[in-house]
Amino acid sequence: MQTLLELKKITKNFHQGEQRVEVLKNVNLSVKSGEQIAILGQSGTGKSTLLSIMAGLDHPDLGTIEVNNQNLAMLDQDELSRFRSKHIGIVFQQYHLMKHLTALENVSIPLELQRMISSAEKAREALSLVGLSHRLAHCPSQLSGGECQRVAIARAMVPEPSIILADEPSGNLDQKTGEEIMGLIFKLCKDRQQTLILVTHNQELAQKCDRTLVLSEGMLKQSAPRKNN
Repeated sequence: MQTLLELKKITKNFHQGEQRVEVLKNVNLSVKSGEQIAILGQSGTGKSTLLSIMAGLDHPDLGTIEVNNQNLAMLDQDELSRFRSKHIGIVFQQYHLMKHLTALENVSIPLELQRMISSAEKAREALSLVGLSHRLAHCPSQLSGGECQRVAIARAMVPEPSIILADEPSGNLDQKTGEEIMGLIFKLCKDRQQTLILVTHNQELAQKCDRTLVLSEGMLKQSAPRKNN
């Protein structure tokens, strides 16, 4: 399998007053096409920061990020937005849906960034895949938390990206809904042979992935191998 994502010597610091906090220290990671990777860690260890850097939403102080052999630092903001809309799908814990747009319009956004003529039709198909073909015209305020996350999953999946980045996607949901959402993400990524990087604090979810990494004290370390399911 080819390498899809490559992080080399990623370092990221933040400043709290006069104090410098090292969030990521010389992080290296190589992810193959089709792999499912879990990143575990306590709150505040930098998991979401690392995921944002992978997506090109944040920039490291040092190091390089390559997705599909493209160095993200070589792209300007417009190029990066277009590249991300085509190659990287993101599922956030907080959904990040546009409140004034319907489910169909929210899912159409990445396709419209690519100027696809059939964006509405593809968005309908994506919403059908996540079981929301009856909620196309509803805005986020008219949807439950689980339904909002399904819309977010459809939006991430609709451009058929190479990689899905999921940041605690079940964190705001009750246990039953969260399990349904995670089952949906795992199934869609497997069916489409998409790479999945899942940030979570849930050991049980992490065990469903091919590899588990632990982010601690700014460093990414290999965890125990996957158990047989």
